[in-house]
Amino acid sequence: MTLEKKVVEEFRKYFGGEPDEVVRAPGRVNLIGEHTDYNGGFVMPMAINRAMFMAIRYRSDKEVHLLSADFHQPARFRLDDFKYLKPHWVEYIKGVANGLQKRKLPLQGWEGVMLGDVPRGSGLSSSAALELAAAKAFSEVSNFPWDPVDMAVVGQEAENDWVGVNCGIMDQMISSCGQAGHAYLLDCRSLEGRHVPLPDGVKVVILDTGTRRGLVDSAYNERRQQCEEACEFFGVALLRDVRPETFFAKADQLPELTRKRARHVITEDQRTLEAAEVMAAGNAERLGELMDQSHVSLRDDFEVSNDALNEMVEISRAQPGCLGARMTGAGFGGCAVALVQSDAVDVFAENVMANYNRETKTEPAVYVTEATQGACRLEK
Repeated sequence: MTLEKKVVEEFRKYFGGEPDEVVRAPGRVNLIGEHTDYNGGFVMPMAINRAMFMAIRYRSDKEVHLLSADFHQPARFRLDDFKYLKPHWVEYIKGVANGLQKRKLPLQGWEGVMLGDVPRGSGLSSSAALELAAAKAFSEVSNFPWDPVDMAVVGQEAENDWVGVNCGIMDQMISSCGQAGHAYLLDCRSLEGRHVPLPDGVKVVILDTGTRRGLVDSAYNERRQQCEEACEFFGVALLRDVRPETFFAKADQLPELTRKRARHVITEDQRTLEAAEVMAAGNAERLGELMDQSHVSLRDDFEVSNDALNEMVEISRAQPGCLGARMTGAGFGGCAVALVQSDAVDVFAENVMANYNRETKTEPAVYVTEATQGACRLEK
């Protein structure tokens, strides 16, 4: 049974009757462009075929009634009287409602059941999928126009200002703006983006190491500070404004750690921009090479990989049909991503799972994925 059918079935059991609509918002994987977002640079995420689904029905009052079928937990709140209470999945929904109300959008109550298959804690952005599914639900029942970019900003505000998690805009933008068959080249400063077609004959494979991210907060803050030190040296507000030729002409004047951090960000922006061009030209081999280079830079210059991610990437690269692989996400655990020839993908997945398990004694998960549409209402 598909998740769409299952969430409708769960709605019938819990609320009785039929939902008015089913909405969906996807998780994401970032193909290239890591730790560039908070430096105002470029990223290239892809909306994946794992998502949060909500079966919803209009209410005539100002209450939101929800059941999480994943957690078997109900929750409710009033749109005219709510506040943050404690860490809980419903706070993401409240945060979205808060952002929409700040925009003076008229919100109507609704009831719904939510169900998703984005693995939590893996770095595939289950939280952005939840935020954008909630925004789409409010849009459907309240009948206000859907602005994909503004709704992504609402999702980010919910996470930053309501839930208290410091994140960039990438996850919400791709969950909102994704397009089937395409990745999304996003300028994290201007929020301008363009859809870039995936080359023919390849699959994107997500490789979950089975390890979860540790040390991210402290390491993230250290990396941001080191990037800011490099900005101060070059006299710019953001590292994306430092040209590669300028950096390499003056790099030896920087402290070693600052130099390495800046080198990653500046070269990663260039790799991401080139990746968009070679994808548009259908050059999958060069895209794979750029992904390989990105991993080396993240491992050696930005130093946010770990043994599990490095092992997964090396095992993947050794398989026939693999064009390139890299860690993806914040680092220190979570997932890698590989570009694999379509006719080799089944054997690739089997070999990677067996070899990784043998080398690490950890059970990985491998997801052969597709680029899908962003937040949407599903047709009945």
